[in-house]
Amino acid sequence: MNIQHANMNIWLIFIAFMVLSWIVSSVLKSKFARYSKIPVDNGMSGRDIAEKMLRDNGIYDVKVQSVQGQLTDHYNPENKTINLSEQVYNSRSIASAAVAAHETGHAVQHATAYAWIGLRSKLVPPVSFASKWVQWILLIGVIVVNTFPALLLAGIVLFALTTLFSFITLPVEINASQRALAWLSNSGITSSMTQDKAQDALKWAAYTYVIAALGSLATLLYYIMIFTGGRRN
Repeated sequence: MNIQHANMNIWLIFIAFMVLSWIVSSVLKSKFARYSKIPVDNGMSGRDIAEKMLRDNGIYDVKVQSVQGQLTDHYNPENKTINLSEQVYNSRSIASAAVAAHETGHAVQHATAYAWIGLRSKLVPPVSFASKWVQWILLIGVIVVNTFPALLLAGIVLFALTTLFSFITLPVEINASQRALAWLSNSGITSSMTQDKAQDALKWAAYTYVIAALGSLATLLYYIMIFTGGRRN
């Protein structure tokens, strides 16, 4: 097995997906910058929208709060909080409305026992463990693949778990956006002039998860190729 050649190829995979990730991230930031300048018709802030969507879905035990950073918005099912970045929390734009509704969509998933988010939550502990050690195990496993292939196999199993997590994240994120867009339209937060902009913003946000999942899968397949090649040698 030519380890140097294998390492070169794996880096080419990393670089290709890093470039794709950078392109999607750049477009996403551009979209949000543009839609952040377009106000919602009723003047509601991101916080207002999240709280109204919670009430409309009969959810009263989830807190909406502001967190520092940019694009740091997330829902925490452990303490039932919707955490909105300061810009989203205070802004009254289409971009903020889309993000706030999307994160609230996760709270609605949690409240309605949406199957995919339940599965994703169960995988968080083992995936956290795998993410901590997998790169070291894979690195050493590639080096000793000819003499001790079981180590690389262990790394592949751990990496497969993180890849599975990436793909399970996709329906969770897509469904949250679908819930958000439907609610934004039905509640009158967006109009025929602004609904497509909210949809466009969330579409590009979803692309980041797609790129991450495909990049993880490509990397996993390549490690499997290294393992099978090492065993043949």
